[in-house]
Amino acid sequence: MPTKTQNPAPKKEGKNPGALRSWIMIALVAALFFSFYKSNPSDAGTRELTQLEFYKALDEGKIVEPVVRFLDRDEGETYLTGEMETDDVDKDGKPLADGKGDPVRVRYRVTLVPGENESLMDDLFDRQIQVRVRERRSPISPFLMNIIFFAAMMFLFYWLFYRRMGGEGGMFGFGKSRAKLLDGNSSKAKVTFADVAGVDEAKEEVQEIVAFLKEPDAFRKLGGRIPKGVLLVGPPGTGKTLLAKAIAGEAQVPFFAISGSDFEEMFVGVGASRMRDMFAEAKKKAPCIIFIDEIDSIGMKRTGAGALGASRYNEQTLNTMLVEMDGFSPNEGVIVIAATNRPDTLDAALLRPGRFDRQVMIDLPTLKGREEILALHGKKIKFGPDADLSRIARGTPGFSGADLANLLNEAALMSVRKKLEGVDMETLEEARDKVLWGRERKSANLSAKDRETTAWHESGHALLQLLLEHTDPLHKVTIIPRGRALGATMSLPEQDILNRTKSYFSDELVVCAGGRVAEEMFTGDISTGAAQDIAEATHIARNMVCRFGMSGEFGFQAFLEPNQFSAAELPPPYSQKTAEAIDAEVQKLVTDAYEKARRLLGENRDKLERLAKALLEKESMDGRDVEDLVDIHKKHEEAPVSEEPAETPAEPAEAAPEESAEAVVEAAVETVAKAVAEASAEKTEDSDSGNAQ
Repeated sequence: MPTKTQNPAPKKEGKNPGALRSWIMIALVAALFFSFYKSNPSDAGTRELTQLEFYKALDEGKIVEPVVRFLDRDEGETYLTGEMETDDVDKDGKPLADGKGDPVRVRYRVTLVPGENESLMDDLFDRQIQVRVRERRSPISPFLMNIIFFAAMMFLFYWLFYRRMGGEGGMFGFGKSRAKLLDGNSSKAKVTFADVAGVDEAKEEVQEIVAFLKEPDAFRKLGGRIPKGVLLVGPPGTGKTLLAKAIAGEAQVPFFAISGSDFEEMFVGVGASRMRDMFAEAKKKAPCIIFIDEIDSIGMKRTGAGALGASRYNEQTLNTMLVEMDGFSPNEGVIVIAATNRPDTLDAALLRPGRFDRQVMIDLPTLKGREEILALHGKKIKFGPDADLSRIARGTPGFSGADLANLLNEAALMSVRKKLEGVDMETLEEARDKVLWGRERKSANLSAKDRETTAWHESGHALLQLLLEHTDPLHKVTIIPRGRALGATMSLPEQDILNRTKSYFSDELVVCAGGRVAEEMFTGDISTGAAQDIAEATHIARNMVCRFGMSGEFGFQAFLEPNQFSAAELPPPYSQKTAEAIDAEVQKLVTDAYEKARRLLGENRDKLERLAKALLEKESMDGRDVEDLVDIHKKHEEAPVSEEPAETPAEPAEAAPEESAEAVVEAAVETVAKAVAEASAEKTEDSDSGNAQ
């Protein structure tokens, strides 16, 4: 009969040693404070008198008996103290008096210097002034005070140095792992695959890991081996860490979570020691999962023998990790999951099979994924009747899961400020615009000239956005300051964009130049408002030449700059003459775009003026309203047309297909003729061309 594993009885909570040490520290500091505290009579309001001032007050009868002769043995000084009547007056010039009409008394002090003013005591005895003698001696001897001070300093040093740097283990805990152990069987804040949306392919990839951890014998029976390491790769905010938590929640095994920065320390060898200790603890809990977030901080490419400083220390940690994952020591049942958004910086030895066997790409969510993410995060939010999350999903291409969660949170906060009963569609779109382009700054006081310049500037962008064929649809144009900009022309693609063409980039260059051109046309001057446009146009043009091979001068070539993360200063991989040619080509692209923008806006000057005046009046306009105003309706993306055969048309409609067929034939003949002409010019395949003719 199989025995049931019983959970050990919970241990009774005893005294926390950390709290006890804290109280000891507080007690020592308090003792140190009181040992140095002077138990003198209160010095508040005490007047320090010279010997001459004391004699004068004594002759005038202002000294009140008794006089106290105070001997402070710890400080090594002697002084006279007591009370005296004062000659102070109020604002009306009358002497100050207490409630009984007697002069106000204050405390005084006269320091006695041995050998110089001891005669004061003789004068007091001659005048028959009553004198009392007091003495102060600290209850703690100087030797004991030194011991307390030394002990307090040692405790303070321990607290600030060893405890902070070494964790709970003190000076012997430097090399201990800082990984947090999470129990996969705990239902508290448990994350499962149901809590992860928009990454269906990634979830399918990691399902095998969960299945192996639940039933390892099924894999071993067929000789299968589960990957030792899985690398989650994707842009920030796509859910890499959340997916790792879901793996632990589904597999119900111990889960060690740590960040790559936890291995970095000011002491040599600490990171490597923590790495060894983490794997040793994980082997005791096998089967289990180790999750290392931001692994690029310790797994960057090794720079060779010339590396100095922190780079060499990180290489020690990396070498230790390589050995622990696939070295001579067996590493059964420990699966390492790591996350990074910079896989190109990782060392090749770390990515080879046997260590990180599998790379799971977690990309930005598609339209369907964004709808799932919005629905998942929207479960806790109360929406209005007109709220349409699918419409928001279509208007947020390029958003990550974190961006979408932030969008819904911003919409909820805005609804609370507006005192709405639910999040409506208008608030959702406003939150999207805020996340994308910043919040409107309606309180910014723009002068009339600045508003007019901004209106011309944004009108130039918006009009070119409609005139050009390959640009994204116009979403909104506004002259209300938003973020750091005085105005904004916003465009949103209507579907997920996975690829961009040369025509798109060429039109974007023209749109970037439209703001400056419009300013120059109607104000006769230019402003700094086009600074961001200039930077964006230069960036696009340089990428067209150096990265995408979209230059007529260089064609199918790439001119990439050296790695910006490299410690050494490397020269560019091309000559100075090529660099000058690249600069000239970039200048040509930007100049051509500027001239095209000038020509298009000049041809549509009336529409530009109409749009600028409307912006000055309304401040913000929707993209469709702008299209109606300037009477330019840009063709929007439509659903794919069905290829099913149409019904037989009526007789009047039969001529159209015949005319269409004739046009197609004529176009085909022209195309063939052109091809033949080109072929004959090149003097190749003459006979074949003749047959085609």
